[in-house]
Amino acid sequence: MITFSLLVAHYNNIEYFVECYESLLDQTFTDYEIIIVDDCSTGDTFEKLKNYVKDNPKVKLYQNTKNKGVGYTKRRCAELASGEILGFVDPDDAITNDAVEALIKHYSNDKIVAVYSQFSLCDKHLQAIKVFQKSRQTQHRDPYYFNVFLKTNHFFTFRKSAYENTEGINPELTSAVDQDLYLKLYETGNFKFVKKPLYLYRTHENGVSQAKSKKAKLFYNWNRVIFSALERRKINLLYGKKIFDIPNLSFFIYNKQNTIFARLIRKLKWSVFS
Repeated sequence: MITFSLLVAHYNNIEYFVECYESLLDQTFTDYEIIIVDDCSTGDTFEKLKNYVKDNPKVKLYQNTKNKGVGYTKRRCAELASGEILGFVDPDDAITNDAVEALIKHYSNDKIVAVYSQFSLCDKHLQAIKVFQKSRQTQHRDPYYFNVFLKTNHFFTFRKSAYENTEGINPELTSAVDQDLYLKLYETGNFKFVKKPLYLYRTHENGVSQAKSKKAKLFYNWNRVIFSALERRKINLLYGKKIFDIPNLSFFIYNKQNTIFARLIRKLKWSVFS
């Protein structure tokens, strides 16, 4: 049987962690471990974490020696995991009880390196509001795929062996960490999309990708991630412009790939591909 590691990079989210943790314990797929890395949360948070998980042999709890940021912490989660398949769950979110079972079965296809699903946008009480509509199946091995339309998203799972063939998550990133992971894994093999909302994404003002005060840093990091992908893929020109001369890569690519003509070509390619 394939083994699975659920990964939680935690920092000062104890008020939401309980619901997250309970959703991990409630999985119908049972051969899994839970890796939690705390990024030096303040106060007595780590002691509370230890009390929550102390009686569960499935849980391995770690703490960074000092606050290092989400990129470093997620990278460490992946490195500490022993499962063949890994999947991140943010500590303020949750997954449905069949989430792991619904995705792991698709790994019988050796060409698949990542399987992901739809997700539900929820209020701060984790009550579902609507299903995020942009999640889609991606075309395989397109060098100009940068996920600017957010097709690839939660719940995202991946082979550890494929991850180990990449540079790994950039430990310096303080946001856009998932985008970094997606683009690096995309270069190693095929992705599979499951059209079922298996992830509960909590919207609240303190979320890493939601806080207004963090938006500028988020876009800065997303552009760093795209630039790194261009360098790995040895792409020096985008639509006739040198990549060094493009100040906002995500905005530039989005506009170029969102024209009527670009969408039509993409649709025709996908019809042949699928």
